[in-house]
Amino acid sequence: MTPLLATGRASPERHAPPSQASPPRRDAALAWRFLTGSVLVVVAITFGPVVARVPLGIGANVAAVIAIGYGTFRVADRADRTPWRWLWIASLLFLAGASLRVTVSGAGRLPDMLVIPGYLAAAYAFAGMLVRRRADRDDPAWIDAVLVGVTFACLEWTYQIAPSFGDGDPPLLTVVTAFLPAIDVVLLLLIGQQFLSGGLRSPALWLLVPGIAGLLTADLIAATHPGPAATLYASTCLMTGAATLHPSMRQLTRPSQALVRRLSRKRMVGLGFVLLVPVIVATVEPAGGPLDQNVRGVLVALLVGTVLLRVVRSNDSRARAENTVRRRATHDALTDLPNRELLSDTITAWGERATADQQEISLLFLDLDRFKMINDHWGHQVGDELLCAVAARLSANVRGSDLVCRIGGDEFVIALASPSHSILAESVATRALGLFTEPFTLSVGDVVVSASIGVAKAGGGAEAVELIRDADTAMYKAKDSGRNAYALFDTSLRDELRDRITLEQQLRGALARGELYAAYQPIVDVATGELDGFETLMRWEHPQLGLVSPLRFIPVAEETGLIVEAGTWLLRESAAQLAVWRAGRRPGDRPLHISVNVSVRQLTNRDLVAVVQDILTETGLPPGALWLEITESGVMEDIDTALATLDELRDLGVTMAIDDFGTGYSSLSYLNRLPVGIVKLDRSFINDVGRHGANESIVRAVLAMAAALNLRVVAEGVETELQRDWLCEQGCDLAQGWLFGKPLRASETVL
Repeated sequence: MTPLLATGRASPERHAPPSQASPPRRDAALAWRFLTGSVLVVVAITFGPVVARVPLGIGANVAAVIAIGYGTFRVADRADRTPWRWLWIASLLFLAGASLRVTVSGAGRLPDMLVIPGYLAAAYAFAGMLVRRRADRDDPAWIDAVLVGVTFACLEWTYQIAPSFGDGDPPLLTVVTAFLPAIDVVLLLLIGQQFLSGGLRSPALWLLVPGIAGLLTADLIAATHPGPAATLYASTCLMTGAATLHPSMRQLTRPSQALVRRLSRKRMVGLGFVLLVPVIVATVEPAGGPLDQNVRGVLVALLVGTVLLRVVRSNDSRARAENTVRRRATHDALTDLPNRELLSDTITAWGERATADQQEISLLFLDLDRFKMINDHWGHQVGDELLCAVAARLSANVRGSDLVCRIGGDEFVIALASPSHSILAESVATRALGLFTEPFTLSVGDVVVSASIGVAKAGGGAEAVELIRDADTAMYKAKDSGRNAYALFDTSLRDELRDRITLEQQLRGALARGELYAAYQPIVDVATGELDGFETLMRWEHPQLGLVSPLRFIPVAEETGLIVEAGTWLLRESAAQLAVWRAGRRPGDRPLHISVNVSVRQLTNRDLVAVVQDILTETGLPPGALWLEITESGVMEDIDTALATLDELRDLGVTMAIDDFGTGYSSLSYLNRLPVGIVKLDRSFINDVGRHGANESIVRAVLAMAAALNLRVVAEGVETELQRDWLCEQGCDLAQGWLFGKPLRASETVL
């Protein structure tokens, strides 16, 4: 028998979730202490002696470098440190420029050669934060920031920088330095865009935004008001350091859902105004000398290029969004395989040319066996891992022209076209089953699962819905045949499916209508012939269908879950009837027991123990008089849950019996784990005993094993005196079968 699953030992690291631990609280306290000290430094710079202003300003830069470095390498997420590294580099460049300006007399514009790269590094840092923060890579926030910055640069050049140069052409470095406020605007807008990505509650963000605003103000007033500018520069450095120390700085690089998805009316009006400003400025203030013309030309080129970039990205974004929507409509979200809709479209397209090409379309409908157990045992996350692994393995082992789809749950379909009357579909089905012999490596270890496959074929003009339905029907035939197999569809299966659906509909409500009844088959002592008890069997008599075979309706009841309610009813009915029979027995008569089958659904239902306890209390039966029969295969469906339930039932004193012994796992290791007292030997082993049949040695071995384990044995299906006598000679304890009586209603049973 193919095992359902086998688990390997997984390392603890594989179970550990990704590290999302927040920084220790002392980091937050450190940030607030740093901010408190920063306030004192700023007050000292503002109101202290002028001679202390420069040393305090350099000290503020040094403190900021240390704080940003600590926050970068000790507080930030390891995977998101790149933007903070660039911010740290910017702080180092600012410190170097400020130190050079103070220590080297006559340095002129040389410090600006360090400060300007510092501004660019800061811009790159904030852009990197925004890119990581945005869940939508197509969000044009940074482009809009550049647009506003270029427009501000145009205004600044026209009304502040150009007039200050007079008629001469200043050095290039002086011109570039003059545009620092424009870079400040870009910085402010970049970090300000974090407000649109859910950063409103971040203390780090609240520290950065006013810090950058202070930098912009300082650059604007530095030439005319150096004192306040120095205070603002120090404030920017210190607030940036405090922001980097605070644990909430991690939020600025963690993805969040973008809140702005389309070009709003306000945003459109703002961008329109930004684009009109250069036109208005050019009209009102005509260009002066060559330098003025060249700078304005560069600014306009930057503006036009940025607008074109925004248009291109917008179009690309729309195209990607359309492709995404189209793919979502035709592909499975979990495995990215084609879904039912694309499968139907493909079958229709193939069907249109199948007749002309003398081809047939084949569908392999594949369903994982007992997939629910994977979800129940390890959770849906592991179930999803398995589905993705199955999808990958199937896709890697088909032809390029074939189509592998997931159409729901644990159901996959392989669609292929082949020459008419070929056996390609059968060959692919055999190969697909072979793919499941190797374990799937998941986060919990190696897992082995089998599959059942239904195969359906059709020629030209095939209807997708019918072909999928037929393959699905054939798949159920494969499951009914024992799983881990494939079955071909034929038209008789449609009749079987129709009958099965009819049977299911009629079974619903059969208990309420009184159509179900209990039949009792005697179990006797082989040696003495005394009555020991009865096995209760569920029977169904329908007004139109007549007596329905248990082989037909019990599997349907199991599959639909109706067996839980019906099984509980049968337990109550049987126990109540046994109580009546035991009450009518004479003193000294052998005490009777009742044996009732428990289904897999009941065994894995946590209410079973409480139900049995209630029944024993209601009827007054001693627990040992109630035998509950289970099958080995039923226990192995979910052995952990089953064993827990069986142990609780044993603790109640109920006798547990293994039914159909010899047809399941039948190993001593499994039998030794189950808290059972009775072994019921399957009828297939009893048929030829007493006539030197091949199974006699097996029966002897089972009887010897049961005796060694102190278990009693019930032989099922005893129909002849020869069988009874042989079993008696071998020391079999109990027997049941038509030799002793067929199953009858309680009113027809004679004690």
